[in-house]
Amino acid sequence: MRYVHDVARTLPATGALQAFESAAFHLSITRAAAELHLTQGAISRQIQNLEEHLGVDLFVRERQRIRLSAAGERYLVHVRAAFDRLEAAALELRTLQRGGGVLQLAILPTYGTKWLIPRFPSFAAAHPEIQVHFTTKLQMFDFAAEDIDAAIHYGENSWPGAALEALMDEEVLLVCSPAYRDAHDLSTPAKLRAATLLQMSTRPGAFDEWFAARGVTGIDGRRGPRFEHHAMVLQAAIAGLGVAVLPAFAVEDELASGTVVEAFADTRVRTGKGYWLVYPEGRRDLPALRAFRDWILRAHGRDPAATT
Repeated sequence: MRYVHDVARTLPATGALQAFESAAFHLSITRAAAELHLTQGAISRQIQNLEEHLGVDLFVRERQRIRLSAAGERYLVHVRAAFDRLEAAALELRTLQRGGGVLQLAILPTYGTKWLIPRFPSFAAAHPEIQVHFTTKLQMFDFAAEDIDAAIHYGENSWPGAALEALMDEEVLLVCSPAYRDAHDLSTPAKLRAATLLQMSTRPGAFDEWFAARGVTGIDGRRGPRFEHHAMVLQAAIAGLGVAVLPAFAVEDELASGTVVEAFADTRVRTGKGYWLVYPEGRRDLPALRAFRDWILRAHGRDPAATT
């Protein structure tokens, strides 16, 4: 059922919304008029009509100057988001006409910066007709409530209402700077009793899990300074602040360059968790998603045909 009549009565005119957004950006009626190629009077009337339509003042008028009211600031967020969605939809239709499309992809910061983005040029070169828009999501979310086609998920094989395809199992290791290792004579797990353990706030049990996997007891794995992201933990390790538990893929370059080293020999442990490509079943056949899925599975050494 369509509710065109009801929407037409409640939806503000596009011209009024454009006038409001431009005036809000410039905080100037004059500049908004120049940007939209209208007169100052026309911009003022559009904004006045919009305010009357909404029943609120979007601007505070002070002599010859304007500033957003509290209501105007809140409304501006929604107006810009709506324009962004309309722009994205138009772009997607244009690219679909060329056989491509737009993929809205949610990624994890460390996976994105350390694994995906460095390898992404090969996908872009193979699929110039597809545009991928990246956004960051740290937790599971409802695809039905988000304008996102797929996501990279870390953890267990579980995401309600979505299909999951395994990318890689997680392997972690203990790293520190060469100077820190030498200064603290790190040669066995027992030496970690006197070491500073660099913690990531979203994975407070990382050291305890490593100790359990190696059968190490008698060490408090939750002590030490906390950092919000893997990147911060890695930089703390590089700076010589202590020992960190980090995913192997996140420290490949630093290990190769020697800015960090394994705290001692053979610290690698499988966590039992992994990284997954996740998407709603209803979007499985989107051309852009199909192309990205096949590429990322191959990039992780998996056969796309075997996981369909």
